[in-house]
Amino acid sequence: MTAILWREWMFFKSRFFKITSSQLISPLLYLVTFGLGFGKVIDLEEYSYFHYLAPGIAAMTSMRAAYSGVSIRVSMARLQEKSFENYVISPIKTRNIAWGYILSGSLRGIYAATLLMVISFIAGSRILNPGVFFMSLAMNTLVFSALGFFIAVSIDTHYDLNRFSTYVITPMSFLCGTFFDVDGLPLIMRNIIEFMPLTHSVRLMRAAAFGRNTYWFSVIVLLVYIIVFTIISIRICYEEGRV
Repeated sequence: MTAILWREWMFFKSRFFKITSSQLISPLLYLVTFGLGFGKVIDLEEYSYFHYLAPGIAAMTSMRAAYSGVSIRVSMARLQEKSFENYVISPIKTRNIAWGYILSGSLRGIYAATLLMVISFIAGSRILNPGVFFMSLAMNTLVFSALGFFIAVSIDTHYDLNRFSTYVITPMSFLCGTFFDVDGLPLIMRNIIEFMPLTHSVRLMRAAAFGRNTYWFSVIVLLVYIIVFTIISIRICYEEGRV
């Protein structure tokens, strides 16, 4: 596991500015456009729309950074560089390979979201319960890092990875309460959205930012997703080594 973490750290360090800028451009545009621009005409009484939006954008940013940080790296190693098989046939245990990539993706997601929240803090946003906020952030990144690993080991072409992002990751980015309260959606859509992990991450992080009570049901949901995605990631990594 440490070997993979070290390799990913060296990769990150060698491309620090490229990775950092690519992960922050879109979230900052959302914050400026919707939070500072469009948000001026939205009256939420208790707080500004910018303050409402910041935790949601942080959740979305951490999701995308964790997912893409693992899925792209692993898919490239499998399908193009052909270096992933060196890990699976090495003495490194299969679970350590999966854990190494999942943890590296999680750390990248936490890094991206933390940078975004620092910028939001400078602009006036606040986190009243930072402990729960960063706990929720860590769980969110673990969920999507494990999902990214599973998808990357499952696919046969890079086009499959793009399709999954188009059909799953992008809809979650916009429909899981990032920009608006999902209670205003039709019942059928709400029921579907409740199954999506990002919905629970946004709910937890927003509640923590406002100093509200923690949604423990959402904590349980995220923990279940982490366990399930990690198990199937280890399993498919094991199957990859047997091929």
